[in-house]
Amino acid sequence: MNTTTLLSVGDSIPGLTIETTRGQAVLTDFIGHQLVVYFYPKDDTPGCTVEGQDFTRLHQDFLMADTQILGVSRDSLAAHQRFIDKYAFTLTLASDPSETLCNAFGVMKDKSMYGKSVRGVERSTFLFDAKGILRQAWRGVKVPGHAEQVLQAARNLPTL
Repeated sequence: MNTTTLLSVGDSIPGLTIETTRGQAVLTDFIGHQLVVYFYPKDDTPGCTVEGQDFTRLHQDFLMADTQILGVSRDSLAAHQRFIDKYAFTLTLASDPSETLCNAFGVMKDKSMYGKSVRGVERSTFLFDAKGILRQAWRGVKVPGHAEQVLQAARNLPTL
């Protein structure tokens, strides 16, 4: 049974505790800076690798726009660290094996893979302003050009 409600523009960032490659954090710790939270299906797969590379390539531009980036998947912290090391990512990745964060953001979907129905992460990105309010959400993301689109949106958010 899925009782997940979709996070909508205007909602506040959930105050959930997360395990990241830089230690434990609470999402509300990011208030004071803009925050991109992007969900991806699996470490070291083609689309997820390109997405991570794109966000890493633009990471300095995001920081100049006072925007932090947090990538989330259900992979373990050890898998995340191997993924970061293999591709020299500068991003922080969060591990969500219990799907707590995925469910809070409403990104778990039934998908078809090789003719079988599976439950998985729908590639999605969320942009929060410095007050922790969701300003833009992208669901069913296609990777090419997406990081650039998110950066442009981050640059266009009003500052505090």
